[in-house]
Amino acid sequence: MMMTRSSEAAPAAPNATVPFRTVLFSMVVLWATYFVLTTFRSLVMDFDLQFELGWRRLLVSVIGVGLTIVLWLLLRLFDSKPLWIKISAAIALAMPVALAIGQVNYFIFKDMEAAQEKAYAQKYNINLRRDESGNLLVDVPVRRVGPAAQGAAGETAREDGAKDGEVVGSEAVIIAPAETYADFWRKLLDIALGRYFLLLAWAATYFALLAGVQASGAQWREEQFRTAAKAAELRSLRYQVNPHFLFNTLNSLSALVMTGKADRAEMMIQTISRFYRHSLANEPTADVALKDEFDLQKLYLDIEAVRFPTRLVCVFDLPADLEEARVPGMILQPLVENSVKYAVSPVSRRVTITMAAREEFDRLVITISDDGPGVPQGAHHGFGIGLANVRDRLEARFGPDIGFTSAPVPGGYRTEIRIPLSKPLNSQAHRHG
Repeated sequence: MMMTRSSEAAPAAPNATVPFRTVLFSMVVLWATYFVLTTFRSLVMDFDLQFELGWRRLLVSVIGVGLTIVLWLLLRLFDSKPLWIKISAAIALAMPVALAIGQVNYFIFKDMEAAQEKAYAQKYNINLRRDESGNLLVDVPVRRVGPAAQGAAGETAREDGAKDGEVVGSEAVIIAPAETYADFWRKLLDIALGRYFLLLAWAATYFALLAGVQASGAQWREEQFRTAAKAAELRSLRYQVNPHFLFNTLNSLSALVMTGKADRAEMMIQTISRFYRHSLANEPTADVALKDEFDLQKLYLDIEAVRFPTRLVCVFDLPADLEEARVPGMILQPLVENSVKYAVSPVSRRVTITMAAREEFDRLVITISDDGPGVPQGAHHGFGIGLANVRDRLEARFGPDIGFTSAPVPGGYRTEIRIPLSKPLNSQAHRHG
């Protein structure tokens, strides 16, 4: 059941596609750049009819964005393919889209050709026109040439009264032949090739964005796997504590029953029930408030006090401002259990177990100490397993940024934990308020 809840609470994997908003933004930037550069070129070249050219250019850019979206929808089909397939698809698919943009450009600007011819004719006071075949004609004046150049024909001209060099008429000259079908495709291909390389530049940008998104997705999945592995490690280490504690507790309970101490056995069973209700209330890998961890160890020592009613003395020192500090659940259990097993159990005198917490330079320092005989001979194996479990859990939770020492001291044994001090935000706000 716990695993089911964890899987339901897990965040959904990010979609390994470039968001449409980002794609659209890249297209708008591309075509806006095209519009600005071509407009600047038009101004530098001092073309006529700038306004008419400008709004047509803007319309082509807007349609270009739309056709680039079509290209994107096609390229999306290859998002999960190898890079060489993506590049091949871009090279192949960009050409028909470029031809479509070129055709749109041709038809939008087609009527501007006649308007520019008219404006050019007015500007230079010449007569430009097209004949029925579509040839562009210009009327060229014909001047009278002297007899030296014309010979006998010059005498005829002089009889008409014309002077040498005088304009006697005009002649239509073809300066641009009518557009043929081949000319149409030549112009269309010329325009399309320019747009083709523009689309390839955008496709390269899209592939770069896609690679970034896929890299982020891979990093997210790697982080999720790492987190899951870390949670599994913490859960495994936490579960190592429970069987060991249960085994020792059942042995103590069995001893009370066999010695006829039914009242104390019943008291012990009730305390065990409260202990397990408390310890199983939290998710195994979750942090708990330090106050809850102290309360849990008080329950455990109450259980052991049934076994050692005259020998076990407990002292708890938890400042109020550290009650909400976060620690891994049941992190103190092996340490307290070692004190009972190796300090209280082997002797017949009173032994005091002290649990204390304090803050030092934004670090939480927790100590478990006793005034027992230290570490009895032959106790190193079981003793070391508990300490190793605590150290491994602390490193799995906080990394190397911990302090952990455990050693005999004059008059007993002492274990000290130093971890980063962490409190809930509301608790910190209340403290500063």
